[in-house]
Amino acid sequence: MRLLGDLDTKMAWAVFMRNATEYSHSWRMNILPNFFEPVLYLIGMGIGLGHYMSRGLDGGDYVVFIAPGLCASAAMNGASFETTYNMFIKMTYVRLYDAYLSTPAQIQDVVAGENLWAVARAMFYGLGFLLVIAAMSLFGVPLLTSPAALLMPLAIVLIGATFALIGSLFTSMIKQIDLYSYYYTLWLTPLFLFSGIFFPVDRFPGGETVAWCTPLFHAVRLSRGLCQGPLGTEHAVSAVWLVVLCGLLLTIVPKRLRARFWQ
Repeated sequence: MRLLGDLDTKMAWAVFMRNATEYSHSWRMNILPNFFEPVLYLIGMGIGLGHYMSRGLDGGDYVVFIAPGLCASAAMNGASFETTYNMFIKMTYVRLYDAYLSTPAQIQDVVAGENLWAVARAMFYGLGFLLVIAAMSLFGVPLLTSPAALLMPLAIVLIGATFALIGSLFTSMIKQIDLYSYYYTLWLTPLFLFSGIFFPVDRFPGGETVAWCTPLFHAVRLSRGLCQGPLGTEHAVSAVWLVVLCGLLLTIVPKRLRARFWQ
């Protein structure tokens, strides 16, 4: 039985390219809803609600506060959908993974290819939103005020990889597609609301302590530090936190998916 360290990069790349080829036929239909969702939040809450706030959070405009977190959530959503519904359909209904495994490809190759593609989806949406806030910055809305914003693409890759692996782990644990309602309603939605995107989590008793244990909190904190500075120790801690989580999941997800295939 091959281990993750024996990953066949050619096979993983073949899985990635199959997804990319399929997406090239439907990207116009698929990209707009996911791209516009964070933009609508930025306009509706940042500019709309922010207009009625006499003083924004951290002493600035409210739209400035929420923009980096929405960029992180765009990457989260892009990666999550790919390794939840899309992965489950390919694995269970289309039986695509059975076809993969009838070739020299092994489970770790399939997992690597699928998660690499999920990171690419996170990049599409995260970088698309980053371009929006960069354009707004050019027109006088100070959403990007730190030179470290040039490192945001790397942060988006890290965020995408984290949530791609989390989605893969959940997929490996379920047999009914309806159970994704729990994943989105009881996991992603609370993260979206209570990870510091819209308000500091210390508004709740013990809120920051609880949020510190969740990945989106660190994704938001890292994104805000890179976009607006100044960078500090806490931002390095968040980056390391996400890297360690990815490393841990990389040791778990292939084994879990292998067990899922042979149940």
